[in-house]
Parts: sequence; C-alpha cells; structure tokens
Amino acid sequence: MNYPRLAILAFGILFFIPMLGTTHLFDWDEINFAECAREMMVTGDYSTVQINYQPFWEKPPVFIWMQVLSMKIFGINEFGARFPNAVAGIITLMVLFAAGKRLKNERLGWWWVMLYAGSLLPHLYFKSGIIDPWFNLFIFLSFYRFYLASTLQQAEHPLKEYALAGLFLGLAVMTKGPVAILIAGMSLFIFWAFHRFRKLFSISGILMLILFTALSGGIWFMMLIAKGQAHIISDFIVYQIRLFSTQDAGHGGPFYYHFVILLIGCFPASIPAIGGLFYKNKEDAGFRLWMKIMFWVTLILFSIVKTKIVHYSSLCYFPLTYLAADYLFTISENKAFHWRKWMSITLLSIGAILGIVLTFIPFILKNKAQFLNEKTVKDPFALANLEADIHWSGAESMIGIMLLILVIIGFIFIQRQDLVKGFLSFSIGIVLTLIGASALLLPKIEGYSQRSAIEFYQGIKGKDVYLQPMGFKSYAYLFYSEKMPQKDPRHGDETWLCTGDIDKPAFLISKIQQKEHYSQLYPELNIIGEKNGFVFYYRPNRADKRNPDKLFIHPED
Repeated sequence: MNYPRLAILAFGILFFIPMLGTTHLFDWDEINFAECAREMMVTGDYSTVQINYQPFWEKPPVFIWMQVLSMKIFGINEFGARFPNAVAGIITLMVLFAAGKRLKNERLGWWWVMLYAGSLLPHLYFKSGIIDPWFNLFIFLSFYRFYLASTLQQAEHPLKEYALAGLFLGLAVMTKGPVAILIAGMSLFIFWAFHRFRKLFSISGILMLILFTALSGGIWFMMLIAKGQAHIISDFIVYQIRLFSTQDAGHGGPFYYHFVILLIGCFPASIPAIGGLFYKNKEDAGFRLWMKIMFWVTLILFSIVKTKIVHYSSLCYFPLTYLAADYLFTISENKAFHWRKWMSITLLSIGAILGIVLTFIPFILKNKAQFLNEKTVKDPFALANLEADIHWSGAESMIGIMLLILVIIGFIFIQRQDLVKGFLSFSIGIVLTLIGASALLLPKIEGYSQRSAIEFYQGIKGKDVYLQPMGFKSYAYLFYSEKMPQKDPRHGDETWLCTGDIDKPAFLISKIQQKEHYSQLYPELNIIGEKNGFVFYYRPNRADKRNPDKLFIHPED
C-alpha cells in the first residue's frame, strides 16, 4: 500500500470510527436497518429481511448482511450498526483518489478526497447506520467502470470493465433496489442522446454488463423463489412504485427541497460545484459529462418523487464533489478560469450561518426557559421534549466559534487566490465541527428527542411482556427491548393489547398530545409515568396483577 492510501486509511480510522456508539440509533432508518440485522441473527434466516418478525419487502439484504457481520464482531449495538459505513467511508475516499489520479493526476485525486471528506453531509453519513453510503459507492463504481470500458484509451480490457460495471450495478440493486437500474438506464440513455445515438458501446460489452448485473443483482430474488417466497418480490416491486407516486407521512416537501439540501449540506463543495456544472473544457469532457448527467438525473428524479428525505439525493455527492474538484483543479493548475467574487461571498455567508447557528444552539438550550416556551414553541410534544434535564456548560459553543474562525481564515486565503489553503481550511473546519458535534452536541440533542422513550424500552428488555407504541411510527421499541418472536399473531394489534384478553402484561407508549385521547379510548390502561413528552401505560393480563414496577425499570429511575 502506497503513501496516499496509507494516509487515507489513517484519516478514515481517525475520523470515521471513533464515537460511532456515543448516541443511540435514531428512528426511523438507522434503527430500522439495525433491527432487520438483529432479527436475522435471532431467527437465523439470512435470506429474508424481516421487521417485527414479518417479511420486510422495502429493502434488499446486502447492507443488512454487512450489519449482521459487524454485529457478530462488535455486538448488537450502535457501534456494530454504524461500523459498515465507516468502512464505506475509507473505501470511498480511496476510490476517489484512484479515480482522480487515473483521470488526470494525483492532485485532482487529493482535491476530490478533500472536498468529499470535508463537506458536511458526505462526511456525516459515514458515521451513520443508513444504507445510502454503500448504495452510492456501488452506483458510482458502476458508472466509473462503464466509463473506462467505453473509453478505449482508458481501458486495457474493456470486457472486464463492463463486467465490473455490471457487478457493481447488481450490488447496488441488492443494496437498495431497482432504483439503481432506473438511474443507470436513464443516465445511459441521456449520454447516448447527447452523442446523437451514435455507436459508442460494443454489443458484447453491453451483454456482459447485463449478464453480471443479473447475476449479482438477482441472487436474493432467486433465493426467495427457491424458498417459495416469490410473493415478497411482488410486494417489493409494489412498494418501489408506491414510493415514487405517494408521499410517506411526515416526509413531504417542495420540488426544490433537494436543491437546498445539497447547497447547504454539501458545504463547502457545493459552491465550486456550481461553477463545475456550467463551465466548458474539452479535456476529459466525457467523464465530466457522465458526472453532470448523474447529478441531474438523481436530483430531478428525487425532486419529482413525492417522499422527500435528506439522503435520497445523497448519490449527488459523488458528481457534485467531482465537479467541484475538477473546477478548482482547473483554476489552480491551468488558470483557465477565474474564481468568482460571488462564490467567495456565498462560501462566507453559508459558513458564517452554520457557525453562528452552532454557536447559539447551546446558549439557547442553556437558557431554554427564556427562549423556548409556550409562546415560541407551539408543538406540545416538542415543548415537553425540552423538559429533559440536559446539562449545557456553554463550552459547546466553541464548536461554532471554531468553525467561524476557520471559515474566515479560508475566506482570507481565497481572497489571496490561494484556493488550496482556503478549501483546506474550510474542510478542516467541517471535519472538526462534526467531531465536536459527535462528542458534545448529538448526545445532548438525542437526549431531548428520544432518549426517555429508549430508556423505557431498555427497561423492558428481557421481560416476557408486550410492548407497543401508539399513534406514532417507531422501530426503536423493537431494537432496544430486544423483542423476541411472539406466539400470538395479534401482538402488534393496538386494540387487542388495550382491550383484548391478553395472555401477558402489556406496556404501551404515546406522545403527550395523545394522552387524553388514549385515556378515554382505552380506560383499562394505567398511566405509570410521563417523561419529556412521552406517556407510559401499563395493562395487566387478567391472570397477572403484579405491580408493573416489578416488570421493568421505571423511566423516572
């Protein structure tokens, strides 16, 4: 392993792996996937993705398998759930360096690595337990290998590159679903249309790509058919169609949602990327066109999709950071373009806003009685969340102050036409900010949002009782109570748990604004506690009148 790879490996280990387990997993997606992995381990059924021990057709199993392997090594915990994406982060940066070097030289590779690792959301997602970092990596590798295969001067063995492109595309399908083929197919068609449908690809190469896509992307489907579970495939396809045509509750947004997310979430790379999207340079125009197409196809596709979630546009991180790196490389190496004043102003503005927000969040929460009350917070659940006893020393504001200082330093360097030092300062600021936030901010924010509920679930762990949230969607109760398979098929039926002839005690949880509703609807429920916006209920079975305190750790404890 040469020096650059060693340096990237050291960076990844130092900045992606520490503190992976400092906060509980967040609902929904992180806990959703971790629970699927846990249930695979409990049941020993590694071909069927399950949630609450029922087939879960929304996602294929590749990322879940990664989490299973990680949890077998590190345990069923937050670190085990998030570790696969730390590995994805290290591999991604190595891939970007190698690709940049092959396309031009090492300097482009380092630009690309610095901008990807030093931008807000691209870096943050490698510390998460969601599917997208691996899905995005597989898609990018497929695009990159296809580019090499179709460019004779780049590919020594074109058929091998077509096969690798198909292999990675199939793995992307096995990670997140057929949206991978949709993105790749649309991009290929648009690229071909740009070249007026001339013959650009060999027939044998395309057949090789299709073959390896089918082999790597069809393994799971063949396993299900062999087990007589073909109905899961049809349910999976129906879900994918519904995802594009309908809006999931609580996850809507305007058409421009992802444009804003990428502008702010990919700071600082998003600003030079705007220049990279629109400047023209004949050198290496083929790959740049591929990246532009990948960017616009992904952005427009998920802007059309009714459900709006931040990470849906995360595939844009690859082309966005490439276009930014290529633009800055071209300016710094060839002086072919000039850095624009509006770019400096925008960088300073976004960086300053982020720094000021991070500076004032701890101050506001430290003085929440003054700033966050019934007059300013209209949501009763959010207001009750803020009752959590979280200590803020004030030192947490140093994270925002540090970012502000490094943003100003970066701005000064850029004004002096030293783009390398300027963007290095911005990127270091983002990396250090995310490290500080992981250590000091996220655990405290999580303390407001969900910790009291998770502590309630953990208190029931190992007890032979029923547990169910009411009125809100959650996977946390499954993972943190380590729920085991239940004999009675009605175990998830809220009405049966609250009014039926249950065979063992039931614990339930709702949000505070639903307290009166559930108390009137289910008079047999006993309220056993309230904490930070959550209300806890207990209903004994007729044969068991034990005190609920004997069955779990009380949330107030």
